[in-house]
Order: sequence, then C-alpha cells, then structure tokens
Amino acid sequence: MDRGKPGSKIHALSDRNGLPLSVAISAANTNDNQALKPLVRAIPAIRSRRGPRRRKPNKLHADKAYDSAAIRAWLRERAIVPRIARKGIESNERLGRYRWVIERTMAWFSGYRRLTIRYERKASHFAAFLTLGAAITCYKKLAK
Repeated sequence: MDRGKPGSKIHALSDRNGLPLSVAISAANTNDNQALKPLVRAIPAIRSRRGPRRRKPNKLHADKAYDSAAIRAWLRERAIVPRIARKGIESNERLGRYRWVIERTMAWFSGYRRLTIRYERKASHFAAFLTLGAAITCYKKLAK
C-alpha cells in the first residue's frame, strides 16, 4: 500500500503519433523493465480495417533501461519485435527519432498540474488522474 510517498514514476506506452495506449505508475525506486509487461498487457484492442482486432504491436522501441534477456524473450514469445538498445553495445542515438515520441507524450502529461507534483495520498487516486490525463490528451489530439 502506498502511504503518500512523494516519489512515483509515470510509465506510458504510446503509438507512433505519441498517443498514450496504456499508462501506469510505480514507485520511484523500481526498475523500469518491471513496468513493461503490465503496460504491454494493458494495450486495448485496436480496430483494423480488415480481419480481427489487433491486441499487440508489431515492434516495440525502448531505451537501455528496458534491456534484459527476459524482456526480449517475453516480447518474442508474443511475436513482438524488440527494438531495445543494448547496454554497453549500442548508443541511444539510433533510438533518438523514436524516443522523442514518448518524451513528447510525457511532456503532454506535465501540462496537467495534478500530474507534475503528486498531491494525492493514495496511488489509486493518482492513477485515476493519470488515466484521465491520458484520455483528455487522446481526445485533444484526435479532435483536431
């Protein structure tokens, strides 16, 4: 149970346009790769023009924080191609053009006052405001 600890991290999974597909929060001192599996599982069904609805992305771009053999194997089991920079081998420069999309999504979340500083004691309230912020962001971008 979260007792109002100020340190919490926002995690988001977005599409190529930066629209958040799934969002979550975690404690500030947890590893990022622990949040990846729940985010991928939380992706809603995507309507396609033909055939059944898609439940998973084709590729997943991530930075070095998500680099682990277990994550790569888990993604491959689900037929998702991992595009994750490897620690000590690759630089983050190759992922730069994909990474700015999620950085822009996080910047959209920082535009909401309740999400910049955590005022709520309960994590469920903060997660509700985060979900509301994601819904408003999607509405604003899709209404254009």
